[in-house]
Formats: sequence, C-alpha cells, structure tokens
Amino acid sequence: MTIKRVLRYSLAIILSNWLFLPLFSQKSKPLINATLTGVVVDSITNQTIEGVTIQLEGVTHSVKTDDAGRFQFVTGQKLPFTLNVSFLGYKPKRIIASNPEIKILLQPSAENLDEVVVVGYGTQKRRDIIGSISKIDAAEVNKIPVASFDAQLQGKIPGVQVTTNSGVPGESIFLRVRGTTSINSSSDPLYIVDGVFLNNTSLQTIGLGGRTTSPLTDINPSDIESIEVLKDAAATAIYGSRGANGVIIVTTKKGSYGSRTKIDLNIQSGWAQANKSLLPELATGPETATLANEWWINSGNDNSALNQTYENRPYRPVSEGGKGNPEDQETYDRLGFLLRHGRLQDYSVGIQGGSEKSRFYVGAGYTGQEAFIKVIDFSRANVKFNFDQQLTKRIKIGLTNNFSRTYRNQARTGDGPQVSLFNSAIATATNVPIFTDDGALNGTDNTYTLVDNYDVNTVSLRYVGSVFAELEIAKGLKFRSSFSTDYNLYDESQYWNSKTSIGIANDNQATSGITRNSTWINEQTLSYQKGFGEHQFNALIGNTLQSNVFDYSYLEGNGFANDSYKLISSAATIKGSESWSKYTISSFFGRAGYNYADRYFAEATLRADGSSKFGANNRWGYFPAFSLGWRISKESFLTNISWLNDLKIRASYGLTGNQAGISNFAARGLWSGGDSYADSFGASLPGVGPYQLGNDNLRWEKTAQTDLGLDVSLFNERLSLTFDVYNKYTSDLLLEQPIAAASGFSNYWANIGEISNKGYELSINSINIKKENFSWSTGFNISGNKNKIEKLPTQITQYTRDWVILKEGYSLNSFWLYEQLYVDPATGNAVFDGQLEDGSLPTSARKVFRNAYPKFYGGISNTFTYKQFDLGVDFGFQYGNYSLNLYRYFRERNPSSGGVFKNVLNRWQKEGDVTDVPRLTSVGLNYTIDANSRYLEDASFLKLRQLSFGYKLPKPLLQKVGVSNARIYFLGSNLFLWSKYTGDPESNVTSNANAQGIGSFGTPPQPKTFQFGVQVTL
Repeated sequence: MTIKRVLRYSLAIILSNWLFLPLFSQKSKPLINATLTGVVVDSITNQTIEGVTIQLEGVTHSVKTDDAGRFQFVTGQKLPFTLNVSFLGYKPKRIIASNPEIKILLQPSAENLDEVVVVGYGTQKRRDIIGSISKIDAAEVNKIPVASFDAQLQGKIPGVQVTTNSGVPGESIFLRVRGTTSINSSSDPLYIVDGVFLNNTSLQTIGLGGRTTSPLTDINPSDIESIEVLKDAAATAIYGSRGANGVIIVTTKKGSYGSRTKIDLNIQSGWAQANKSLLPELATGPETATLANEWWINSGNDNSALNQTYENRPYRPVSEGGKGNPEDQETYDRLGFLLRHGRLQDYSVGIQGGSEKSRFYVGAGYTGQEAFIKVIDFSRANVKFNFDQQLTKRIKIGLTNNFSRTYRNQARTGDGPQVSLFNSAIATATNVPIFTDDGALNGTDNTYTLVDNYDVNTVSLRYVGSVFAELEIAKGLKFRSSFSTDYNLYDESQYWNSKTSIGIANDNQATSGITRNSTWINEQTLSYQKGFGEHQFNALIGNTLQSNVFDYSYLEGNGFANDSYKLISSAATIKGSESWSKYTISSFFGRAGYNYADRYFAEATLRADGSSKFGANNRWGYFPAFSLGWRISKESFLTNISWLNDLKIRASYGLTGNQAGISNFAARGLWSGGDSYADSFGASLPGVGPYQLGNDNLRWEKTAQTDLGLDVSLFNERLSLTFDVYNKYTSDLLLEQPIAAASGFSNYWANIGEISNKGYELSINSINIKKENFSWSTGFNISGNKNKIEKLPTQITQYTRDWVILKEGYSLNSFWLYEQLYVDPATGNAVFDGQLEDGSLPTSARKVFRNAYPKFYGGISNTFTYKQFDLGVDFGFQYGNYSLNLYRYFRERNPSSGGVFKNVLNRWQKEGDVTDVPRLTSVGLNYTIDANSRYLEDASFLKLRQLSFGYKLPKPLLQKVGVSNARIYFLGSNLFLWSKYTGDPESNVTSNANAQGIGSFGTPPQPKTFQFGVQVTL
C-alpha cells in the first residue's frame, strides 16, 4: 500500500467520524450547565450535616455542604453522576445520582476508621495505623480555662498522666507519656506544632520558690484543630533522639479547599474563686495562743525567768503567773484579705476558607486570667496566620505563623525563706495583730505589705512559624522541603522597695534578666505511595538539620535613694553577668510500610541522629523500630459476624533516644574565664581556670519499648475499644558521676543506670443512645504504669531534708521516711517502726516508703444532647499516689512559730487519748523527726474537671440575621473533688520532676471557675 493511499483512507475515516458520529451519539451529548443539587443528613437523627465533602468522579473540583447541609454542582456532564461523599465521624459513601435533586444519608461511625490521623512526617487513615497513637479533637478540651493546651489533656488520653501543680495561671504542669524514663535528662514529650519542634523548657530565671512558667502558654488553644499523641516506638522512632518520652503533635486550623469563607467568634467571661475546702484551715487566735502556751509548758520553758524573753512574742501572751490568757486574743484573717474573685476573659476570632487551589486561616485572640489570690495574673495576645497555595498541578507551597505576647504579674508562691505571698497569709499566727498600736503595718513581708508592693513582671515575645514547598515529581512521589523557627524573647524584671525584706537588706533592689532562645530547623522529605491491586506500599526518607542558640543577660542594682527610683541605672552599685550556649543536631531517617488487602500490615523505621552535646566517640545514635498489624476481622472465619465491625491486633518494638535536660557542652572539658591571680606585686590579673571535666565517651540515653495492642469496633461501630500493654526499658542514663576531690573536680557527666516502665492502657468509647432528638455518648480511659530503677550504683536523695530518694529496686520519686506507727495513749509520744528500747531512732530505721506515682489514672466523660441543648460532664481521677504535705510539716510541728493548722487541736493531752497527733513538745522525737511519715498522705482523687451546658439558637431565627450558627453556654471547672488529702492533691511545691509529691507549701490550690460564653459562626 502506497503512502498516498494511506493518507486517502485516513482522511476518509476522519471525515466520516466528523459527519456521522453525532447521528449515533445523541444520547451521550453533554448537557451544558446541567445542575445537581442535594442535601446530606444523618441517617439516625435526620439532621442536616454542614461541611461534608462531595466529590464528583471525573472532576477534580469538590464542594462542601453549607450550614443547611445543602450542596450544588454545575457541570457539563449528564446524569447519572457518581459521587464520593466523606465526612469526619461518618462512614464514607459512594453513590450514583440519577436525579438532579438528591438526598444523601450518612451513617455515623463511632470508631472513625477512615479518619485521618497525623503521624510522623505524614498522615494515615486510622484504620491503617499499627502504632499506638491517640487523637483528640481540640474542641473537646479547649473549653477548659487553663493557660496552656497541655493542661487541658488531663483525663482525656490513655497513657498520658497530667498533674496541674498549682492554681497559678500560666505555670508549668507535670505531664508524662507512659512514665518517667530519666533522672537528669528531661522526661517531657516532644511537642510539635505544625511541624515546628517547640521549646517546652521554661526560660524563667526569677526565683518563684521552685515554681516555673510554661512556654506552651504562648500557643492559643483556640487556634488548634487536633492533637495527636504518639506513644510506642513504632510511632515515635521516626523522631529518634526526641521520641523516647512520646511525641505530642499539634495541628492548627488551616481552612479547606473549595469552601466558603467562615468566621467563628467566641467570647467567654467569668471568674475564678478559691475552693475553700482545699485551703488550709488555721486555728483561731485564742486556739493558737492555747497551743503555743501548751508547747512551751510541755517543753519545760514555763517559768518566770523566761516571761520577759517571750512576752514580746505575740503568740505567747503573758499575764499574771506567766500562763497567759488566750481568751484575750483576737483572730486576724490574712488569708481572707488575700482572696478575691479573679476575672477570667477570653476572646477569639477565626476566619477560614479557601478556593479550589488555596486555603487559609487567620486567627486572633486575647486571654486574661487573674488568680484567685491578689497580685497574680496572666494575659496572652496572639495572631495566627496559615496559608497553603497550589501553584500548579504539581507544586504546592504554604506557611504557618504564630505571633504572641504573654504577660505575667508574678509572685513567689512556692518554697523559700522570703516574700512568699500565699505563705505570708498562712505562716503568720492568727493572733498576731495586722497593725501596731500606732497604726503601722506589723512586721516586714506581711500579706498587706506584699500585696501593695510586689513588683515582679515577665513579658514573653514569641514567634513560631514555618514555610514549605512540595513538589509532586510523579504520581505518588512527593518531595517536600521546609524551614521553621521558634524564637522567644523572655524579659523579666523585679523591684523590691524599702517596705520589703529584700529591699531593706539592700537599700532597695532592682533586677533585670533577658533571655533569648532561638531554634531553626530545615527538613527535606521524599515520600512515595503506590498500590498494585491489594498490595499497598509507602516509603519515606528525609533529613533534619537543627540549631539552637540560648543567651542570657542579667543586671542587678542595689542602693537606691528612695522608692521612686526604679531603673537600674539609678542604683549605687550595679553588677551583671551573661551566658551563651548552643547545640546542633543532624538527622537522617527513613520509613517503609506495606499493607496487603487491608488485612496484613508491616512497617519499619530507622533514624540516625548526631548531636554536638555528646562525646567525640559517640556523637551518633541509631534508632530502629518495627511494627506488625493483623486485621483479623477481614479473615473469612469472622466476616459473617454481623456485630463485629473491626478487630485488629498490633505489635511493635523499637529504640528511641534522649539528650534533653543535659548541658549543651556536657561532654566537653571546659575552662572558665574570670579566674584572677596575683602578680609579684599583689595586683590582681585576669586568668582562666578548669571548669568541667570532659568525657569523650558520653552517649545517648536509649529507651527500648515493646508494645502489644488491640483495636475493636462492635455493634455497627457504636462501641469501640483500644487496649495496649507496653514495656519500656531505658539504659545509659545521663547522670553526673561523683569523683574524688583530689582530681580537682567534684563530678562529671557519664552514662550510669537503667530504668523500666511497664504498663497498660484501655480506652472505651460508646454511643449509648442516638435518637432524632436525644443522644448520649460516653468516653472512658484508664492507664496504669509501674516505674522501677533497675540499676543505680549509688542512691541519690532529692529536695530539702532528703525526703525523696532514688534507689535501685524502687520507683523514682519514692519517699525516704521514718514510719510513725501510732501515738502511745499512755505517754502521748510518737512510736516509730525500728525504734530502739531506749527510745532512740537509728538512721537504719529510715526506709523507702511509697512513691508519688499513681497506680492508675484516667478519665470518664459523658455528652448528652436534647434538641438544641447539650450537656457535657468530664471527670478525671488518679489512684495510689502519695504526697508529703509540706504545709502540715511546717504548720503542725511548732505552734509557737506562727500559723497553726487546726488539726493540731486533735493532739494528745491526757492519758488514754487516742490520736495520731503526738503530745506538743520540743523535747524527744514527737516533732524533731523531719522525715516523718505522719505528713505523708494518700493523694488519690476523683475530680469533676468540667461541666458544660449549652443551647444552640434555632437556625430559622439565625438565618434572618445572616448567622449560620450560634450557641450560648456555661462552663464550670473543678466543681467537685473527692480526696483524702489535706488540701489540693495535685499541688506540688516544686517543678522539679524528680521531686514530685512534695505538696502544698506556699502553693495555691486549683480554683473553681465559672464562665459564660457565646459562639457565633458567620
């Protein structure tokens, strides 16, 4: 066949198609501007659902239902249409629409198996996850009026223990994911906000009696979309050296592609007040005088020769005969003066939306929280901006930004000898007059003086942001590069005037401290996903470069002409100091996963981290992890069980590392400047001297973890259960090893000791009732963890008077005490275990006695809806943890030294009295044993964390004024507490993680709060 003939035949075919094909294809001719409209409703309640994504097959564009649950497609295609419908909390659906008007029924899913969960460097469907990961919608917790989002997690997530150490807004809390894994290094989890590794170490340098502020308060909870907690090694190993203590991933709001612009407004206002059942109960003035006199009499000090010595002490009134007359005393209530109704206010606005190729979120908020005691308050103002743009079909860029200013008016509220505000109202005897006879305030650092003269302030300016670019190289193959930074400027100032003890001692004193902490991170990842029939593969490789720089400048001025001069430049003497520190990390990581038929799963992860903190011989640490999953419910022998929706078992093993909490130069031999020496003429010359002994073999702490898990969904997904057991073993603990003084050093950093954590986690979620006008759902979780020091060459004691001990074979945060067995009814003397016949108490009688960790903890929540009304009830609990009540130790030992707790009225007074409060005396062992188990209390508790009640205004009424949704509500927190503990069972005098369970002293308890609010969506 010639070329000319081929061309002729081809032309004939083209012409015939052009002329005759329309005659045979009339039925498939496109309908221009054909429209499909519909509504999406809940199949059980028959209520419309807002925000449902509708995807038309063959078209890239999708739409979402409006506030009335309706949607509309305008397309050139002809019916029938194939639609894919998906929405969080409902089963996805694929339907064929044959009419231009359609009603779509979605079936609720209790387990949310197709919900997308954020994992390390990516996302996965919940049904495909084989690591231990818990997700919580921020809307479930951000109503609780606390300053930081981590405090809102108490009782919400299995395996996450949260203890709120004080009632001061903005202070740090105690949070552990599956137990404490370290002694000197930090056991805090890694916090990641929109891919940015967040600094969660307090920059505070001002002494607040052991209390520290929380850097996480710089993040506004109202901007958060969801929180994921990664717990086992399979989930955390991708973060290698940062995953040993768990990972908390925070995702902020970002808007949605192809959605209308939505404006959310939220206004809350209310107050915080003291929970008076948690406040110390003080003896009255007459009772205090009675107890003080009894103390002196029983101590052998009641004689005329001593009257003049003690008559000036207001707690020992003197009358004829030296006995005093307690009835003449009055009661002075300083604590009542200190208390107030602290104002709570929170205002936030969020604007979000998007086009087909972009999405955005803009948020702004202001939070103001006054403590229930005067002086102390916290406020935060922030602006948030997130934006993503699809530049081309294959290129996407985006950025996140958070700017915040946090202000604190602070006061010492913990331990310490001076100017402790809360302690001043309690430690002063109630029979001591507030004013002297001439009308002046009585004494220095009394409560009235401190309230008027406290001047301790902190301002934190912080930026957390990132920018990224993503390229789809080929189908399923994506490259992503990002740069992020966390910059914090922390400015502290104090001024002590001539009315305070510090001011008197220094002719007034002013201090200023400025801390700058900056972190930058650069990351690259290459990810790949591919499916072949029932085989699904995914892979990820990447690297991270991180640098952190810390610097601190301090100035102090002493000697001011008068109280009007406050600038340090006005001081007679000025001194200062500064410090600088830096570390860098380089990391490489990879992950590969396989899924066969949605039934069998496998995943492997490897990360290598190199840190400048460690010795030259051990800079790099290698952290692998492996996990397997089996969806048994997919097997043929279970597919016919109608009430079983899902059954999956999981197993994982992995290794993670830790370097947090040690010095940036821990492995290096250091010399310090500022060491002077004298020349031959006696003149001082500058020099250098040895500062720290190095260790080139210093290496990573390592935690190996094994996890076995079970996921179950039953009864049309109305009941779901997750159960995990785990074993964590940490080795090569980073500790300071003591060495002989002859070396010229007292210690050096080394790898010593091992710790284990074994535990379980159980969570149950159920939809108990779901009718058209009424629903009831329940969430319950409980976790238990057993901590043990497996190896530790030398025992370590912690905190004042060595109350806390770290000893091989026992838990961290164990108490080292003498156990008081009873009070002898015949003599009124305390009897101790191990006490000798002569009444003496040898050191060998002191023993490790209980610990601060609970045997189990968790929470239970119930949510009810009836028509437009909703009610939420959330409880949290801990059981089996103990706390040494430091307030009782100080305020029950010596009634002559100040304020006295009312419990002392139960003391032994005469033969036959049965009590646990010994005879009042300074003689013998009754009150001279510091480490006395009498002050150790069971700190188990059950708490009503939150009660919420709301009402949604009818939509027909709202639509008339252009409002989509509106809800008015009431929130109450800490309304009920059951505990045997005297005071707040969660209180802790110090933020030192290894001295938990030292409770109460100087620490305000958590308040009750009452708030009213309104939420509006435009």
